[in-house]
Amino acid sequence: MVKAPDKWVCADCQELLPPPPTPMAYIPGGGAPTLGAARMGSQYCVCKVELSVSGQSLLDRDVTSKSDPFCVLFTENDGRWMEFILDYHFEEVQKLKFALFDQDKSSMQLDEHDFLGQFSCSLGTIVSSKKITRPLLLMNDKPAGKGLITIAAQELSDNRVITLSLAGRKLDKKDLFGKSDPFLEFYKPGDDGKWMLVHRTEVIKYTLDPIWRPFTVPLVSLCDGDMEKPIQVMCYDYDNDGGHDFIGDFQTSVSRMCEARDGVPLEFECINPKKQKKKKNYKNSGIIILRSCKINREYSFLDYILGGCQLMFTVGIDFTASNGNPLDPSSLHYINPMGTNEYLSAIWAVGQIIQDYDSDKMFPALGFGAQLPPDWKVSHEFAINFNPTNPFCSGVDGIAQAYSACLPHIRFYGPTNFSPIVNHVARFAAQATQQQTATQYFILLIITDGVISDMEETRHAVVQASKLPMSIIIVGVGNADFAAMEFLDGDSRTLRSHTGEEAARDIVQFVPFREFRSAAKETLAKAVLAELPQQVVQYFKRQNLPPTNSEPA
Repeated sequence: MVKAPDKWVCADCQELLPPPPTPMAYIPGGGAPTLGAARMGSQYCVCKVELSVSGQSLLDRDVTSKSDPFCVLFTENDGRWMEFILDYHFEEVQKLKFALFDQDKSSMQLDEHDFLGQFSCSLGTIVSSKKITRPLLLMNDKPAGKGLITIAAQELSDNRVITLSLAGRKLDKKDLFGKSDPFLEFYKPGDDGKWMLVHRTEVIKYTLDPIWRPFTVPLVSLCDGDMEKPIQVMCYDYDNDGGHDFIGDFQTSVSRMCEARDGVPLEFECINPKKQKKKKNYKNSGIIILRSCKINREYSFLDYILGGCQLMFTVGIDFTASNGNPLDPSSLHYINPMGTNEYLSAIWAVGQIIQDYDSDKMFPALGFGAQLPPDWKVSHEFAINFNPTNPFCSGVDGIAQAYSACLPHIRFYGPTNFSPIVNHVARFAAQATQQQTATQYFILLIITDGVISDMEETRHAVVQASKLPMSIIIVGVGNADFAAMEFLDGDSRTLRSHTGEEAARDIVQFVPFREFRSAAKETLAKAVLAELPQQVVQYFKRQNLPPTNSEPA
């Protein structure tokens, strides 16, 4: 929370939540719907972030007493700074300004208070570092002379999930010519006092001793994250006409269910109140057995970033002859009087987002399809700074400078081979598989103008890379036919190598630059990075790798 004069301004960075899950209609004879966790991805919220601000050694603006400091958070909107409550979006650069003032009056006008200093950065910088401390600056970005500001981010969401395994024993027989077809329903109390259905198991046919499949639901869905909140469990005998016969029910809570462990089940009597009133010797309508109860965390993209996971960014640039002579204005590599071209635009669009998530901001930049001095042999994997032992560039600025500097010193040639650069990054990603926690994830941006010449080798390389902590972004520049790129982007079908091996997951995102020429520059970044958070989470979840320093459920 950030305090402003006479009011509190919330500086939470809250991602948009999807509508609360609602139970689906029961499907006769089929599996019951499960209220799963919200879909991962930047457009689907899985957590909230709170920013906390503190100051140290601030300037003392009061003569007879200490200052009364407060902080105001501004965000940039169309070039104007506005006091604002914002949502976190990975695929955007969200510029923030923290301004500290000494409160002198009970005025809402900031110019009525003494300015102590300010600090500006992106939200991504805070999230990737979790906590930063910086000196305060004046309006002209010169040092304020005194004072530090510390900004910390923490995740607020409850991302726990609960997995339950249940069975029944000697349930009441409800069918005239056979046994029961039992299923369970789980309810929680709503704000209006009424019970809300949150999960329904599948039907087990023709048995009084059912064993239901284990199921997993978010703890927020089951009990609003409150371990002591009552949960009502109702047992029914399924009927085709929808008039399911009530067998019995019981109440419990998550804290009570947590007493069940593998090998140490928990038993609940299933009670039918009407039968209990009618029969003096009534004991129960059967036993519901909780065989095991486990609570785990469904980690989000922000959990991994806040846990210190670094996004390792590499750029691959197409220098084949089809791009045209870079001195010719018709060439895709021609740098116009504005100092840009489609290659540079793609580098900036993606790089300015990713660079916030790499602490040293040193990025390898590689080229392919060119003849190199002095022997003018074709290379499909060369450092554009011509330093093969250290192909790293300092920040996105460094990549752009190295790209511009190399153009006069190489000869565009061919063919357009992707596999060497894919395999280059995959070698480093393979080394990262030795990590015991989620510390590194690799992102390869390939910018190209043409058709892939080594499609079979590239397909094989991508399939192998899909097993690694790695994603590939392909931006197609120019007006070529990019059907092959769409083939690599496995959104509509599973990618297979030439041997028939399927990709472990979809790691390729392709976009043609021409669709974004007339759009705002931020639009391209949103398109190419939209799937990345989901891909990061998917990999680490498959590998059962938690964020660094993650707390137990």
